[in-house]
Parts: sequence; C-alpha cells; structure tokens
Amino acid sequence: MKEHFERHKQPWTSEEIQKLHAFAKKGMTLKAIAKALTRSEESIRTRAKLDKLKIAKKR
Repeated sequence: MKEHFERHKQPWTSEEIQKLHAFAKKGMTLKAIAKALTRSEESIRTRAKLDKLKIAKKR
C-alpha cells in the first residue's frame, strides 16, 4: 500500500528544493528522498526532472 501524503499538490519551497539537490548529489534513492521530504515519489521525480537532476537507482 502506498503512503499517504497530506501535502498533495503543495508548491515547493526554496528550502525543499535545496534539500532535494543535496540529497540527489549524495546519491540517495527516490524512496529515501521522498520519505525525507515527506513528498510522493512522483512529486520528487517530477521536480528532479524539471531541475535536470539524476536520482540514484535502487542498489
């Protein structure tokens, strides 16, 4: 079952974007980033694509 996120469709804050960039640079997985930012994996994937970030695959 998928986790439920209360922040559905909420705009990204500059702090969240900075954290996303830092997590991606560290090589964190999509699932780990989503949990850390309390956002859905789809939301993380979409934002990463907009910012041209590479998200690590599962190891």
